[in-house]
Amino acid sequence: MTGQPGTTDLLRDLAPRTLGAIVRRYGHFADAEDAVQEALLAAATTWPADGTPDNPLAWLIRVASRKMADQYRSDEARRRREELAASWSLAPAEPVPAHDDTLTLMLMCCHPALSPGAAIPLTLRAVGGLTTREIAAAFLVPEATMAQRISRAKAKLKGFGEPFTLPPGEGGERLRPVLHVLYLIFNEGYAASDGPDLARTDLSGEAVRLARGVHAARPADAEVTGLLALMLLTDARRPARTGPGGELVPLEAQDRARWDRRRITEGLTLLTGALRQGEPGEYQLLAAIAALHDQAASHAATDWPRILALYDRLEALTGNPMVTLNRAVAMAMARGPDAGLALLGGLAGQLGDHHRLHSVRAHLLEQAGDTGGAAAEFEAAAARTTNLRERDYLVTKAARLAARPQ
Repeated sequence: MTGQPGTTDLLRDLAPRTLGAIVRRYGHFADAEDAVQEALLAAATTWPADGTPDNPLAWLIRVASRKMADQYRSDEARRRREELAASWSLAPAEPVPAHDDTLTLMLMCCHPALSPGAAIPLTLRAVGGLTTREIAAAFLVPEATMAQRISRAKAKLKGFGEPFTLPPGEGGERLRPVLHVLYLIFNEGYAASDGPDLARTDLSGEAVRLARGVHAARPADAEVTGLLALMLLTDARRPARTGPGGELVPLEAQDRARWDRRRITEGLTLLTGALRQGEPGEYQLLAAIAALHDQAASHAATDWPRILALYDRLEALTGNPMVTLNRAVAMAMARGPDAGLALLGGLAGQLGDHHRLHSVRAHLLEQAGDTGGAAAEFEAAAARTTNLRERDYLVTKAARLAARPQ
């Protein structure tokens, strides 16, 4: 999507509502999504010059409906559907739906049968309003590759044949894939796995925006609230995560005056409300950990015993080895580096040669005074990461430790 920044933001807000209206009216998700993308492109090229229509949502729905009609008329194999296409093109001038179908679209795009690799791009395109080119650039793959990935995902959805309605379990297990996909999108934006930059603010910002939409639809769901709180509390530290040249600044060295206090306050308010509802889930526990970091006056003043206790609960709840890795860091800060290192022994079988395992071991060895071992682990971590900023940080750490007298 191109155009002026204000137009782009408006179109991304309207994209899921437009698609929801078209899918609800005509069905055929894949065809509807293509028609809406054409309508969004038409708006992005005409609105900056001609002005935004009085009712932009109605404009998009009307243009997308015409695109659907044109698409069906042009298909020789579907000429029998000419009468149906003609009725679509005669839609009311202002066919604005009375409700917002964004959550239904997210549930469809994050269907449990789709892998995250398929669900994330589909969500970003159908619900986030990003073009295939923008998504491909974010994930550092050719546009044609991303187009194939999205097409396969749409074909799978078509094969499921589900009606465009909220499924019975949308407030429980069916909602979990949506939260998981949004969490993955945010993490990829906040700490990019590849490329020259430490973060991709377009992705993390889109995840926050979509999480706000889910929260608006399900404000009473504690885990939805917890996920939004987690994103805000984590993203609040983003301004201090990089130096003037884009280099990585670790948490202990960050200038906390640069943290976004407005986001921290909003995140804390959301988290407090969620925790009042009872036994916290995964995202509430992660948000509570983020809150303790954000509330500490300094790295040394962080309440590591409470963070460790929260990681204990999170590990018991999820069994996730990455949680255990983070728990080892909290253990080292609360009880000493040897206690943290003891937790890493059983992770090699689960995380293999993951660069974060080497990186955490390096930090704990450095704390324990083993500079030679730490330097070797930092080198191993640097050799295995594909983010250039992170690699530069790890190489620099290894070089400084290697230069110290033994």
